[in-house]
Amino acid sequence: MTTQTDLSPSLRKKRIRAWTWYDWANSVYSLTITSAIFPVYFVSVTTKGTSDLVDFFGWTLQNTVLYSWIISASFLVSALLTPILSGIADFSGRKKWFMQAFCYLGSFSCITLSAFTGDNTELGMTAFFFASVGFTGSLVFYNAFLPEICEPKEYDQVSARGFAMGYIGSVILLIFNLVLIQKPEWFGLTDGTWPARISFITVGLWWMGFAQITFRNLPPEPQSGGFQNGIWKKGLRELKLTFEEFKSHGKLRIFLSAFFFYSMGIHTVFYMATLFGSKELKLETSDLILTILLIQLVGIGGAFLFARLAKQYGNPMAILLALCIWIGVCFGAWYTYTREEFFMLAIAVGLVMGGIQSLSRSTFALHLPETKDHASYFSFLDVTEKIAIVLGTASYGIIEAYSGSMRNSVMLLAIFFLIGAGGIIRMIRR
Repeated sequence: MTTQTDLSPSLRKKRIRAWTWYDWANSVYSLTITSAIFPVYFVSVTTKGTSDLVDFFGWTLQNTVLYSWIISASFLVSALLTPILSGIADFSGRKKWFMQAFCYLGSFSCITLSAFTGDNTELGMTAFFFASVGFTGSLVFYNAFLPEICEPKEYDQVSARGFAMGYIGSVILLIFNLVLIQKPEWFGLTDGTWPARISFITVGLWWMGFAQITFRNLPPEPQSGGFQNGIWKKGLRELKLTFEEFKSHGKLRIFLSAFFFYSMGIHTVFYMATLFGSKELKLETSDLILTILLIQLVGIGGAFLFARLAKQYGNPMAILLALCIWIGVCFGAWYTYTREEFFMLAIAVGLVMGGIQSLSRSTFALHLPETKDHASYFSFLDVTEKIAIVLGTASYGIIEAYSGSMRNSVMLLAIFFLIGAGGIIRMIRR
């Protein structure tokens, strides 16, 4: 197997650049579909007068509750699938193939979202479900390439570069789509829903198109096992062997337990922040979009800031600092009632959002043993994150459904961050 020291500096740089381009490609989904335009569009087209109830395959429930539970279901399916597929990928040498398959599933589902008008809730939520599965499914194979394109001393900086690329690319496309939505007449559009629906198409095309840079330049794979008879059984065996090896690495296990709890908080904030501003604070769509832009722009600097803090004080200390800020954000949200206060929260979230996600990816990579089964190992990180999202978004929706307020749900997130911080402290002391 070729090592990093065997490669020319120019080839290494080319592969690193290509790897970061996938963040540029897929982050438009997480911004436009997950955070900025689709949540607002979804609430708008599914609210009839004063009623926020929707019918979904015979069930009647609140639109935001349905939204949070669809997210939970998509991550649950991904959590069940990706460990097995990662074992198959490691055995067969097909990480890139699986990454491409999930990428195309997600991008085509985003394009399908353009057919969602509010009256066809089943179609819209099914497309949203598969877009989420495609996005999350591709990431485990994408992250698994990090140890193969750079050296351990570069993990933090390269991971931060990826997140920064994602923030920049997603902001560029979002600005274009905002112009499309605010000035539809410039594009010859008259139907009030078409500008938003076209933005979903642009996400799918952008994601699929720029991903080709990554697919074309990532390291070639040996394809040692190929897709042969019994591949599922061999994939499961590969995963089981990796799990047995994984259990002997104490720090890695402690980190994953902490990561599980604070991921419940991070991703629930990420998925539900726009809906919080819309329902609890009654903010205008323009204010919600401005909030998302603030998070993205501050996040570019935040990713590099925390990479520098990690270099100076170590990854666990940098993550612990970020978690303290996250706890403050949750308590701040409880007392937030104005537009300006919400903007201040957005700045704080942007500062730590990219930084803690970037450091989580690189910290996990730093503690990996010598292995070629990177996809199988990263599937543990991926499944931990997905189960955390399932439980986080589901509990958020359950508390809102029974209490009638998202503020009560937010305080649960503070507990998640506090438990995660305790795990990181344990990791530091070990």
